[in-house]
Amino acid sequence: SIASADMDLNQLEAFLTAQTKKQGGITPDQAAVIAKFWKSHRTKIHESLVNQSRWENVLKNMNWRVDLKSQSRRIDQINTPVAIVELELGRSGQ
Repeated sequence: SIASADMDLNQLEAFLTAQTKKQGGITPDQAAVIAKFWKSHRTKIHESLVNQSRWENVLKNMNWRVDLKSQSRRIDQINTPVAIVELELGRSGQ
């Protein structure tokens, strides 16, 4: 619950307090250990969950350029821009 909600410190404190008051819940010592662990590893846990939830490819790199003809046999083709875009896709974590 803590990780899926990406709880901040206030939310974490309220959640753990509720869990200690719940019958069959956790002890205050367990709540303190969970809070300390969450404060230390929140970013890593959140990034791991985000990476695991991606189903599609991710954009790894993008290159682009615009070409402009400066000389042509046919006059109507001069100054016609052509855009070239290169996208590199990859799987998350690769």
